[in-house]
Amino acid sequence: MKSTPSPVLRERIMRLRYAYIDKLPRILDEVKRACEQLAASPQEADTLDTLHRSFHNLKGTAASLGLPEISAEGAVGTDLLGRLKGLDAAERRSAVTAAVGELAACIERLDNLKDSAAIAAAPVTAPWSEAAVAAAAEPAVQRRVVFFCDKDLDGSALGAQLSCFGYTFSSFINAEAMKAEVLAAPPDAVVMSTAGAKLFADLRSTVAVPILFVSERTDFPTRLEAIKAGGEAYFVKPVTAHEVVDALDAVTVRREPEPFRVLIIDDEPEMGDYHALILEGAGMMVRRLDDATRVLEELNEFQPDLLLMDMYMPSCSGRELSRVIRQIPKFVSLPIIFLSSETDRLVQVSAMRVGADGFLTKPIPPEDLVTAVAVRAERTRVLRALMMRDSLTGLLNHTTLAQFLDTALANALRQDSRLCFVMLDLDEFKKVNDTYGHPAGDQVLVALARLLKQRLRTSDVIGRYGGEEFAAILWNLSIDEAVRVIDHIRRDFSALTFKADETVFSCSFSGGVAAFPEHPTAEAIVQAADRALYAAKEKGRGRIAPAAAAGQAEARP
Repeated sequence: MKSTPSPVLRERIMRLRYAYIDKLPRILDEVKRACEQLAASPQEADTLDTLHRSFHNLKGTAASLGLPEISAEGAVGTDLLGRLKGLDAAERRSAVTAAVGELAACIERLDNLKDSAAIAAAPVTAPWSEAAVAAAAEPAVQRRVVFFCDKDLDGSALGAQLSCFGYTFSSFINAEAMKAEVLAAPPDAVVMSTAGAKLFADLRSTVAVPILFVSERTDFPTRLEAIKAGGEAYFVKPVTAHEVVDALDAVTVRREPEPFRVLIIDDEPEMGDYHALILEGAGMMVRRLDDATRVLEELNEFQPDLLLMDMYMPSCSGRELSRVIRQIPKFVSLPIIFLSSETDRLVQVSAMRVGADGFLTKPIPPEDLVTAVAVRAERTRVLRALMMRDSLTGLLNHTTLAQFLDTALANALRQDSRLCFVMLDLDEFKKVNDTYGHPAGDQVLVALARLLKQRLRTSDVIGRYGGEEFAAILWNLSIDEAVRVIDHIRRDFSALTFKADETVFSCSFSGGVAAFPEHPTAEAIVQAADRALYAAKEKGRGRIAPAAAAGQAEARP
């Protein structure tokens, strides 16, 4: 049975597709220059090899990325150049003129295809219908069911706040009644007083339901009893919604990890394909490269988590290639693993000295290869996340968000699609820090980040712009639709409460929304959203304002 790609994998393939479409003009320029060189010097085998490889890559890569029209033209050029390569020098000279003419026609068709709507028709995500926008008060994620039982806590108040984060909340008067319901229809999690811990101690052998305990006690015996009853978390009263959400998310949200990305460099295609099949069978995304001189281009385009390469290759040795890569700052931390039949320990150690992270010997058992790659690729993921994301909220940092915005605008232009940029700012946040302390302020920042991640779509891009400012890129929404979506989130956020010592408080935020193509550049759309945010603040805060089109006065929120 054919497996269905995961949403994460589909989104990654779509991004690769758009990156490849962006790269096509440069590829075609190079092909045109190579055709001119071939016409001038038919005897140059290197030029013919370059052209053949270019069309071969067009054929294979375009097919893999779901661009059949481009792949078909690549196949035409590949077949034509393959026949030309099979001729001797004299025959090639007489055949080049006609071949170059056919190639020029093929390149012209490719030029038209790269700009056609057929190529870029598939959006990053399906547009939101009017019904979907009207229902945007509901979280985008599937709602999870939580049972609650504690006679001293107001379950309805806590449930109302948890509903903002995608949870359906049911309260019970006593633990016996809740246990019967758990056995009849298990929820996604249970939150209850430690008074019922013994009653639930045997539950985990029957139903695998995460249990979170709340108590006014801080002593070790009570905590230990909760652990023995299978408790996943322990809260000391009074508890706040965002504390519970932290734990509930950890035990109920099943996030499919994004597949590791591995670049394999091996001049033996059969070996490269064999190792690629092993890694792909383990759920990884693999790109093969048999020409080491193109490694920098592939590294920049594919952005692998790990490089797996042979030690002996025609154009350069693995040690030389490793030294080249390590001289580029952004690839200093990229794991490099040599996979070679070399068994001389001195040679292996010398390879490690030039920056390799591991040396595997052919043949290698498949499970050993998968483990070696996964362990080192995970390290790269962690390091990359630390560089790309804000340490407090886990959202993209300012620099990374700006890069995503540039790419998103280029895609929107190519697709002739809509895009909105949102700027959010917590109202009077300095007063929160000054009055309740910075730890309380951090609670607010984390809660808003989590709410944005849960309520926006996975294809939307969210970042912490700086301080108490947040930003988001929303696909395929008009400015009115985007304002309505963000305003639903604003209303729910204002209903949340936070705790500092014994004091409970709430916060609000204001926002500005600007749209593409009314504001066509990154600088223009950011400035427009910022002006709209300022207008919302001026009108009293706690509201979302749309930006005016260029040359018009700002709309009133």
